[in-house]
Amino acid sequence: MAVSSGGSGDLDWRKTIILRLQNRNKSQCSCFQDLISFHNRLFDSFNALRGENLQLTVQNEKVRQENFELQNRSGSGDGKPNEKIQALEQKLLHQQEELTELHRRKGENAQQLIDLNHKLQEKEKQLRAHEVSLADSVAVNSTLRAEIQMYQNNAKELENMNQMLKDEHQALHLAFVSLEEKLRKAQDENRSLVERLIRYKSKDADKMNEENENFVRKKQAKLQKELEEAAKDTRAISPDRLKDVGAGGAFFAASVPSRVLVKFDAHDGDVNAVKWSPVDRILATGGADRRVKLWDLSKGGQYESKGMLVGSNAGVMSVDFDSTGTLILGASSDFASRVWTLADQRLRHTLTGHSGKVMAAKFLGEPSKVVSGSHDRTLKIWDLRSKACIETKFAGSSCNDLVTTDSSGTTIISGHFDKRIRFWDTRSDTTSRDILLQGKVTSLDLSRDANFLLGCVRDDTIKVLDLRMNQIICSFSAEGFKVGCDWSRAAFSPDGQYISVGSADGSVYIWNVSTNKLESVLKEHLSAVTAVAWHPYSSFLAGVDKAKKAVVWGDV
Repeated sequence: MAVSSGGSGDLDWRKTIILRLQNRNKSQCSCFQDLISFHNRLFDSFNALRGENLQLTVQNEKVRQENFELQNRSGSGDGKPNEKIQALEQKLLHQQEELTELHRRKGENAQQLIDLNHKLQEKEKQLRAHEVSLADSVAVNSTLRAEIQMYQNNAKELENMNQMLKDEHQALHLAFVSLEEKLRKAQDENRSLVERLIRYKSKDADKMNEENENFVRKKQAKLQKELEEAAKDTRAISPDRLKDVGAGGAFFAASVPSRVLVKFDAHDGDVNAVKWSPVDRILATGGADRRVKLWDLSKGGQYESKGMLVGSNAGVMSVDFDSTGTLILGASSDFASRVWTLADQRLRHTLTGHSGKVMAAKFLGEPSKVVSGSHDRTLKIWDLRSKACIETKFAGSSCNDLVTTDSSGTTIISGHFDKRIRFWDTRSDTTSRDILLQGKVTSLDLSRDANFLLGCVRDDTIKVLDLRMNQIICSFSAEGFKVGCDWSRAAFSPDGQYISVGSADGSVYIWNVSTNKLESVLKEHLSAVTAVAWHPYSSFLAGVDKAKKAVVWGDV
């Protein structure tokens, strides 16, 4: 065999193939060696038996001829067979039996020969299949060798590229160190500029305070003069004026509810939200069954379904009425908020634009504006007249609840997953300030006079903030009280005297804000309470839980 000059590698694999072919021939021929020798012995035995059969046939003819002659000779005798004839007949019979046995053995040998031929053909087929498989393996082996060579080349290229990237990284690191030094110098310069600016602003503030003091002194002098003139006025005050003052300035004095008025299945799954209408005893609930349901509790001790608002494609997380009680707003886990009219219970607006589930939505001052907070870390303000988002505020953390502090809707307060309460001015793009708490904020609520903010925190505490001083004035907790979920809703009583919140064990806790005392623990729910709501003009307290139930307590 000629060997090409391609190198020692080609010679090695050719020798390997030749050696494997030789080993294969040895291993596969040896298994047929006994079969071939047995076949040869059978063939020789067949030829010998064939010769014996021919000889016996000739002898049989001779004996038959002799027997015929003897019969002719003895035909004229006394009829008794000759002993020689009997012996020949016995010999003839024996020869016939041997002939029959030889024929039988011949058939058996022929059948064995056929079977052995079949086995030989099968072995030859297997041999050809092994040869084809060996050829395929050789082809695959050559392909794999080529791929190995290609991967080795790729590895070398990647090593070179890696080295180049390391060099670039080192150069960028040096550049970064240089830029960091420049940044430090710029920060120092900025700090000095800020200090100068603070000094200038301090001077301006002192000047402004002096002007304000002059203005206040003049205002006080004018007010003093008006009071002196009013003191001189001795006209009587009419009862009608007293009635008007009482109606316009007084809040309903709430009391702690003591007994269950009604308990019913509100939804087919978890009940996430509850809200009273501001004008009558209509209770709205939102649930995981994608529905907002309305319940009439105007009849003492009874409830009546007033309708079901549909359109949401996922669980409803919060509900809110407008100030007139004609519209209801629902926030949903399907990334949208919806507005229905209560009179005809028709869906009027669908507000889409968030990229995460909407946890809270409230009317913003007027019924034509809505603000929503979502898990996508944004707050969006919507104009229902144009049915469009008019502003997006980026909070940087998932919003769990929000409230608006005034009727004009210029201030928004939001509670977030990152433990912060953020204050927003709708006239500005950024937060005016924020307050850091010790846990995730699950809900917010405002007192009626908008001076106090209630925050439910996931560290199992309730915080009350004085918005005038911008600080926490009291914190409430109790043994056994545990916030049940990330959207657990707490609420002020109508007069701001009490706060209530549901617990993970199904209890509703009520504290007195003035005394910091736990007033009552209402035990009626059998699973975690998700939300509570006080009626704005009575002592009715509604609670909903994760086991379909809604419960309303009262003090009568």
